[in-house]
Amino acid sequence: MSVLTRDEAQTRSRLLDVHHYTIDLDLTRGDDTFDSRTVIRFTVRGDTDTADTFVEVKPAELRTATLDGHPLDPAALDENRLPLKGLTPGEHELRVEAAMRYSRTGEGMHRFTDPTDGETYVYTQLFLDDVQRVYAAFDQPDLKAVFDLTVTAPDSWTVLANGITEHTGDGHWKAATTPRISTYLVAVAAGPWHSVRTEHRGLPFGIHCRRSLAPHLDADADELLDVTRSCFDRYHEKFTEPYPFDSYDQAFVPEFNAGAMENPGLVTFRDEFVFRSAVTDTQRQTRAMVIAHEMAHMWFGDLVTLRWWDDIWLNESFAEYMGYQTTAEATRFTDTWTDFGVTRKPWGYDADQRPSTHPVAPEDVQDTASALLNFDGISYAKGASALRQLVTWLGEKDFLAGINIHFERHKFANASLADFIDSLAAATDRDVHAWADAWLRTTGVDTLTPDVTGDNGSRALDVARKGERPHRIAVGLYDRDLTDEGRLTLRTRLDLDLPQAEPRPIGKLPALVVLNDGDLSYAKIRFDADSFRTLSESLSGLPDPLTRAVAWNALRDAVRDGELPATTYLGIARAHLPHETDLALVDGVLAFAAGQVADRYVTPAQRPAALTTLAELCRDLMRRTEDGDHPGLRLIAVRHRIATAAHPDTIAAWLADGTVPGGPELDPELRWRILTRLAVLGATDEAAIAAELDDDPSATGQEGAARCRAALPDAEAKARAWEAMFTTDDLSNYLFTATAQGFWQPEQADLVAGYVPRYYTEAVALAARRGPAIAEAAGRWAFPAHAVDADTLRLGRECLAGADPLPALRRKLTDQLDDLARALRVREAHAD
Repeated sequence: MSVLTRDEAQTRSRLLDVHHYTIDLDLTRGDDTFDSRTVIRFTVRGDTDTADTFVEVKPAELRTATLDGHPLDPAALDENRLPLKGLTPGEHELRVEAAMRYSRTGEGMHRFTDPTDGETYVYTQLFLDDVQRVYAAFDQPDLKAVFDLTVTAPDSWTVLANGITEHTGDGHWKAATTPRISTYLVAVAAGPWHSVRTEHRGLPFGIHCRRSLAPHLDADADELLDVTRSCFDRYHEKFTEPYPFDSYDQAFVPEFNAGAMENPGLVTFRDEFVFRSAVTDTQRQTRAMVIAHEMAHMWFGDLVTLRWWDDIWLNESFAEYMGYQTTAEATRFTDTWTDFGVTRKPWGYDADQRPSTHPVAPEDVQDTASALLNFDGISYAKGASALRQLVTWLGEKDFLAGINIHFERHKFANASLADFIDSLAAATDRDVHAWADAWLRTTGVDTLTPDVTGDNGSRALDVARKGERPHRIAVGLYDRDLTDEGRLTLRTRLDLDLPQAEPRPIGKLPALVVLNDGDLSYAKIRFDADSFRTLSESLSGLPDPLTRAVAWNALRDAVRDGELPATTYLGIARAHLPHETDLALVDGVLAFAAGQVADRYVTPAQRPAALTTLAELCRDLMRRTEDGDHPGLRLIAVRHRIATAAHPDTIAAWLADGTVPGGPELDPELRWRILTRLAVLGATDEAAIAAELDDDPSATGQEGAARCRAALPDAEAKARAWEAMFTTDDLSNYLFTATAQGFWQPEQADLVAGYVPRYYTEAVALAARRGPAIAEAAGRWAFPAHAVDADTLRLGRECLAGADPLPALRRKLTDQLDDLARALRVREAHAD
C-alpha cells in the first residue's frame, strides 16, 4: 500500500476543501467482506484550468466510481490510490462503491466471533491511515469534513457511531450528523452489545461490551460511570470550550491493538478493561486514567486536531498528562503520578536512549509509515513529563489559559506546534518558545548528580548536569529518624533551577539527598556515596511513595547503565520491597526484577539464584498479607510467585486445590498463569490444557491455551506454534501475541536455539504479508529476547542491513537489538 507523504498531503490540502461525506456500510454481506458506499462533496481551489489528485481506498473489489456523474475506470486504482484527473475549480461530487475486507488484525473494520456464545461483533480502528480499509477518503488529518453515516446490520445488532444512532427499521441505522472531524476519527461499532446507559449534563452516556462480559460490566458500571462523570465535570472546570459532541459512548471491544482510541463520541477500549477476574486497585486506577486520557482527546485531538503527523505529540502528550493529572484531581485515585513514575516514565527513558529516539516534536516526519513509528514512550511518557515540567515552570493558571486560547483559536480545525506555543505565549510573559526548543526539539535524557561540599554545619549542594535542558526541580533533604530505626524524615524540600548560578547552602549534612523529589522533571538522577549507603539501608523508610518511585527509578537506571550490579539491585529489592505499601511500586519493581534483571541482565548461571531471591521476596509479601487486609498486595505477590517458580510442586498444588493457602481462590486469570508456568517447567500436558479450555472457552481462555501450548518444552509443540505464527497466517492479532508470549522461555534455550536464526528471515516475510499490526507484534512479542548473546545480535544487525523489513518491524528490531546490546554490556560490566 502506498504511503502518503507530507509533501503530497500539503499539496492536496492547498488544492481541496472537503465539505461532506455520506457513508453507507452494509454489514450483512457475509463473514469476509462488507459493502461500502461513499459520497464525497468537495471544492477545488485556485484559478488554474485543471488539477489532478487522488482519493484513497483499499477494497477487496472496487465496483464503481463516478466523478460528477462521469464513470471512472476501476482498473485505474493503483494499490490504494484512485486518480482524479482534470479537476476544474469549483464544487465536485465523488461516488465510490466497493466491497471491503474485514480484518482480524485490529486494522480497519475488525470482525470477531466470541467463542463463548458464538455472537459476532465488528468495530472500526481507522488510525493512522486505515480509513481506506473502510471507506474512500481524502485520508489526511487536515482535510476535515462533516459526516453522515448509515449502517445496515443484522436484526439483533445495535450500531454505535460518533453521534447518536437511530434504528430506522429492518436493520437500518442512521447516525446523527457530526461536526467537522478528521477522517481517521470516524467510528462504528456494531453487534449485539450489552449496554448500560445514563445521562449527564443533558448528554446521553453509555458503556458497552460483548454480551458474554455483561455480568462483569454490570459489576463495575457504577465505578466506570462515576469516573466518567467526574472527569467530564473536571474538564469543564479546566476548559472554557464545552464538550463539542452530542453524546459520550465508551465501547469495550475485543482484540483491540491499543489501550483505547479517542473517536469523538464513541471511545473504543480494549475489553480487558472489563475485569472478569480479581484485579488490584492499581489496575482500576489505570483504567480510570485511560478513561480520563481519552476524554481529554475530545478537546485536544478531536476538537483541535494536528495538521500533520509530526505533531502527534500534541495529541498524546497532552492526553497523557491530563489523564494522570485529572484522575488524581477528580477521582478516588489520588496517587496516579506514582504509577506514572514507576511504569510509564521508564518507558520514555528507555525509548530516549535507543538509536530510534526522536524529539517529542520531530521536524522530519516524511510520510505516514514514519509517523506510525512515533507512537512510543517519547510521544506519550516523555511528552507528558515535559508538559508536567512546563506546568511546574509556567504555573498551572497560565498553562490552562494558554490551552483555552488554543481551543478558541483552532476549534473544529487543525493546528501545529507553532500554533500551540503561540497560544501559550499569549498567556504568559515567559519565553515559551525557548522552552519548547530546549525540551521539544531535542533528544536524550539529562543526568543529574548531587555534589555536597563543605564540612560540619555549612554544607552546600551543587548539581552536576549532563545535558543541556533547563530544569526546575525539588531536592529532598532527608535525615534519619532517631526514634525509629530505618525510617527517614524530610528535613526540607528545596526548589532549584538548573543550571545553578552558585552552590545552594543546605546546613548540616543530610543522610540522603534526592534530586527531582516529587518527580516534576524528566532526567536520570544519581546519588552521592553517602546517600547511596543510606538508600541501600533505608529506601523503604522514605515517607512518600513518589519519592520512593524516584529512588527505584534511579536504581533501575543505574543497573541499565552498568553502574550498579544487577545482583545488588535484587538485594535491595529483597530487603525493602517486603515493607512496601504502594501497589504500583511493588508491581513495577518486581516486573523489572523478573523480566529484565533475572531474565536478561544476570547470566544463565546466575538466574536460578535470582529466581530464588524473587520467590523468597514474594513469599515474604504473602506472609505479610495473610490477614486479608491487603488483597491487592497479596494478589501481586501471588502473580509474581507463580511467574518465578523454579519448581512446579507448590503452584501445581494450588491449581489442584483451586486456591492459594490463605487466599485468593483461583479465578480464570490465575489458573491460566499457573498452567502457563507449569507448561514452561514441563509439568503439564495437552490434556490438562484442553480440560482447562473446556472450563473456560472464552476469548481469554483461547489465548491462555495458545500461550500454554506454545510454552510446552516439546519439539512438536514448538513446531506447531512456529507454524501458526509464521506460516499459516490464520491467527488473529491477539492469538498471535499469546502464542509468541509462550514460545520463547529462558528455561528452554537449548530447545528453541534453532529457531533464533529463522526468526529474522521469517519475521520479515510475515510482516510483508500481514502488515504493520502483525509486524509490530512480531517485533515485540515474537523476538527471541531471552537469547542474550553476540550471535543473536549479529544476526539481527545483518537482517537490518540486508533484509529491508517493513518499517514497523524495522523499528521494533532496532529497539530490540539495542536492548540486547545493552543487556550484554550490563553483563560484561560486572563479569567478575
